[in-house]
Amino acid sequence: MIVRKLSEAKLQGRSVSAEGWESNRLLLKSDGAGFSFHITRIFKDAVLHMHYQNHIESVYCISGFGEIKDVASGAIHPIEPGTLYILDKHDKHILRAFEEMEMACVFNPPLMGREVHNAEGAYGLAAEVIV
Repeated sequence: MIVRKLSEAKLQGRSVSAEGWESNRLLLKSDGAGFSFHITRIFKDAVLHMHYQNHIESVYCISGFGEIKDVASGAIHPIEPGTLYILDKHDKHILRAFEEMEMACVFNPPLMGREVHNAEGAYGLAAEVIV
């Protein structure tokens, strides 16, 4: 059994941040569950161009408001508390935060822990990650 507290993530070295976001990574590849689980804050006015080429991501909005744009179709979907979106086809997307958003995120394959987005807006696979 694994039990962790969000309030302890920074103390345990499980917090990662970059321009526009901060992620507290509560479950990682080393935990052996087959996926990773994070609580991520997207800062107000952030505009993040992302393309998870190596991962499937599921995101649930806990708080805040924004939108996600599917780059391929141009479709824009509002994000608000209770919204779930899944990037099941390695979708290129743009996430905009109109106010700070708190998101619960699941990645498969799981992240190692220290990843930040590369130039394409993706996380590398374990063999490509420099920790």
